[in-house]
Amino acid sequence: MIVIPAIDIADGQVVRLERGDMSRRTVYSDDPAAMALRWQGEGAERLHVVDLDGAIEGRPVNLDSLRAIVEAADIPVDMGGGLRTIEDVGRVLDLGVRWVLLGTSALTSPLVLDAALERFGDAICVSIDARDRRVAIEGWLQTSDMAALDLARRVEAMGVQEIVHTDISRDGMLTGPNLPALREVAANTDLRIIAAGGVKSLDDIRALRDLEPLGVVGAISGRAIYTGDLPLAEAVRVGRGEA
Repeated sequence: MIVIPAIDIADGQVVRLERGDMSRRTVYSDDPAAMALRWQGEGAERLHVVDLDGAIEGRPVNLDSLRAIVEAADIPVDMGGGLRTIEDVGRVLDLGVRWVLLGTSALTSPLVLDAALERFGDAICVSIDARDRRVAIEGWLQTSDMAALDLARRVEAMGVQEIVHTDISRDGMLTGPNLPALREVAANTDLRIIAAGGVKSLDDIRALRDLEPLGVVGAISGRAIYTGDLPLAEAVRVGRGEA
C-alpha cells in the first residue's frame, strides 16, 4: 500500500483545512512545488493535489501551482477540485497530471464522467467525499441523498477503476480513518480505493494495510505529515510492509 501526501492549494498556498471548512485553514507553505519536492525526497511515490478554490468555483483556479508541481516532481500526480467539463479535464491532463479526480460531476453530470472515461480511460478516477456515509458535493458545501456505496457501485459499473474515499468529518482532524465505511465500500466493489480523512499515525497505516486484500491500495495523509505527527518516510515503509 502506498502512502500519498496531500497538497491542498488555496490562493496559491499549501494549506490544510479542518473538515473542509475554508475559514479554518492553516497555511504551511507559499511554494507548492517546493513542498512536492520535500515529500518526494521523503519517499513519496505519488502526490495528491487538490485545488480548493476550484472545488468551490467549479473550475480549475490554481493551474500555475499545479504546473509548477508537475514540472518539479518526478513522481506521478493526481489532481481534483473544480473539474466539471471535458475541456477542463483535458487542460489538467495536458499539464502532465497522471490522474484526474471527478467529484461533484460524477454525481450530478454522469454524461461528463462517461465522456471522460471514453476519451481519457484510466486517467479518470472519482473522488467520493462522504459525510455520514452520504456524498458531499460542491466543495463539500452540500450533502446529497446519495449513499457513498451506491455512488461507488454506479461509477464502477461505468468503468471507473479507482476512487479516493474521503470521510469529511475526519479530514484534518487527526482522529483516524473511518475503517467501517471504507470496509463497506471495499467489500462491496472491486474498485481500487485510496483512503483519505483522519490518517494520523503509523497504526492507522497498519490498519488500512489490513484492508489491502479488499482493494484499499493507498492512504492519503495531509495534516499529520505537515505537523510531524506522522513521519512520511517511516509511513511509506510501513505501507510497504517494511516496518
